[in-house]
Amino acid sequence: MLASIVIQITPVFCTGWLWNTRRTMQKYSRSANRSDRSNNRSNSRNKRSVVGHFEKVELRQFSKDFIATFPLSETDREELAETIVDVISDVYDHISLPKRGTIGSAAYDFVTPIAIKLKPGDSVNIPTGIRAVIEDPQFCLLLLPRSSMGFKYRLRLDNTVGLIDYDYQFADNSGHIFAKITNEGAKDVELQAGDRFMQGLFVPFGITSDDDTTEERSGGIGSTGN
Repeated sequence: MLASIVIQITPVFCTGWLWNTRRTMQKYSRSANRSDRSNNRSNSRNKRSVVGHFEKVELRQFSKDFIATFPLSETDREELAETIVDVISDVYDHISLPKRGTIGSAAYDFVTPIAIKLKPGDSVNIPTGIRAVIEDPQFCLLLLPRSSMGFKYRLRLDNTVGLIDYDYQFADNSGHIFAKITNEGAKDVELQAGDRFMQGLFVPFGITSDDDTTEERSGGIGSTGN
């Protein structure tokens, strides 16, 4: 009788034990895989070269460029004389430094410091309030439209691809990065302050064996030639 009971119970016990063991092993395997992926990402990030950083231009430079980009009429200048400084200071205070979306992202997302609405065919020049401090002279920064902006709205950078040279950080305008964009699509584009619209990618560059350039930069955009 006892033997019969044991024989009946054992398969149930073994089946349950194997099931629980299998689930435990699967759970451990998934955890180990996640840990491996995390370690690989961490190691990959640590192996990447640090070539510089982003920072905000000084408030004085941003204010100067903001007013030059969005000039006020004589009437508005008189009416807003007492508030324009506060308005620009508030915009400046809320500027965010470019960041990568994920640890595997190659480019840094730039955000617009102001709200923008562009009808089809409209353009706007955006003073980002950001400068790139490139510490490695063998690198430059490429500026590209975000993929989603191009696919959804046909929002384009007017110069197609922006190029921030290593020495632009030493320019008279402190290396202030501007972005002129145009809505080439068929519908309105609305961006709120803080929305991502452009991305920056650090890339290395080389020179020719007979390069003999000796000129040094002093001006800002377009200062190195017509």
